[in-house]
Amino acid sequence: MAKKKRKYRKLERSLPVMRPNAGGIDIGATEIFVAVPADRDTESVRSFPTFTQDLHALADWLQQCRVDTVAMESTGVYWIPLFQILEARGIEVHLVNAQHVHHVPGRKSDVLDCQWLQYLHSVGLLRASFRPEHAVCEIRSLMRHRENLVQMACVHVQHMQKSLDQMNLQIHHVISDITGVTGLAIVDAIVAGNTNPKELAKLRDHRIKASIETVTKSLVGDYRPEHIFTLKQSLTAYRHYQKLIADCDQEVQQRVEAFQSNDDGPTAAADSSSATSPTVPSFDLHSHLERIFGVDLTAIPGFDVLRIQTIFSELGADMSPFPTDDTFCSWLNVCPKDGTSAGRRIRTPKVKTKNRVTQAFRMAALSLHNNKSYLGDYYRSQRARHGALKATKNAAHKLARIFYHLVKTRQPYDETVFAKLEARNQKHRLHKLQTLARQMGYSLVQANA
Repeated sequence: MAKKKRKYRKLERSLPVMRPNAGGIDIGATEIFVAVPADRDTESVRSFPTFTQDLHALADWLQQCRVDTVAMESTGVYWIPLFQILEARGIEVHLVNAQHVHHVPGRKSDVLDCQWLQYLHSVGLLRASFRPEHAVCEIRSLMRHRENLVQMACVHVQHMQKSLDQMNLQIHHVISDITGVTGLAIVDAIVAGNTNPKELAKLRDHRIKASIETVTKSLVGDYRPEHIFTLKQSLTAYRHYQKLIADCDQEVQQRVEAFQSNDDGPTAAADSSSATSPTVPSFDLHSHLERIFGVDLTAIPGFDVLRIQTIFSELGADMSPFPTDDTFCSWLNVCPKDGTSAGRRIRTPKVKTKNRVTQAFRMAALSLHNNKSYLGDYYRSQRARHGALKATKNAAHKLARIFYHLVKTRQPYDETVFAKLEARNQKHRLHKLQTLARQMGYSLVQANA
């Protein structure tokens, strides 16, 4: 007897409207399409050019249609001018990830992007991307620009090294940094016309580990005028970008000093002597970050001043958008995936992210490789068990939880809280070693102190 087919009730496609005053905006380089609810205007979809006057006309039309919230995709940097204008008008702007919009099923082919955005936003199916406060956005723009300047300066350092290689000068292999005191002094002398290896070697700083004989040998080469010319231009370009970086540091310093901490603590005094690396801003950034966060985050293993500055410029000091450390780790994409379904292990696709905060936590996790602390031991044990990739993610996850806890509670980092965990791990390792020895027919004997 054939089994009767079970009947299912068809699902209703119409969803309840949660935001009746929602609009949708599709942003392009030269034209913007805007959709509002159909009952607000006879022409519910309009297009606007991207000139500033037209952006203000767009905002006026939205206010005439009583639209108080809009959704737009984060397309390049084209959304920034319109976002700022709408935000100044008091219109709530939801910046959404384009991938999240495309993954929502049920779209018809004859619907414009702005109409689809308006519908999804009105029924509450879009999640706004995180965007820090305005003061943090200013610092973020400057720090991203500074990072580009540092990369451009590094390119010209490579050009300098190439010119030295073409002349068979091995000085950049003998000293650790060609842009240090000794390196720049020697390069300046070469472009000035001094090609005597012995005289150039006298410019060696006393802190250089290589002997003066080795430095002299590394400066014997074929000083061709065309290579000296390219070396001179590369040196000039490098110093030009160093000046631009210094100017950018001054802009960052002004905004960091003006940034108010949560407890309105005193402003730290600037001190240019605290910078130890060309990549670190030339003012006392450590004191300002401690004032803003209310705790010294550089005490966490793996974190230095520049890494904390990267996190601050992208995230800010306010963790209220993340109610728990779970949501923070999920936003960073460092939380472990539940690879089980119906009791079976399944493969989950790897989610790629360009989040700069995530990259900072991953770099901090990588630096734990030789760290003599509990976190260093944790990274090494995870690497031995799961490999380098999973160990980096697991350590970044633990660092993110520690970071979130310190910023939320403003408690200083205390390594002693891991003492119990370390004792438990030590006991576990001893038990494992005793079991292995017993299986092989041996017994462990404690050595006398």
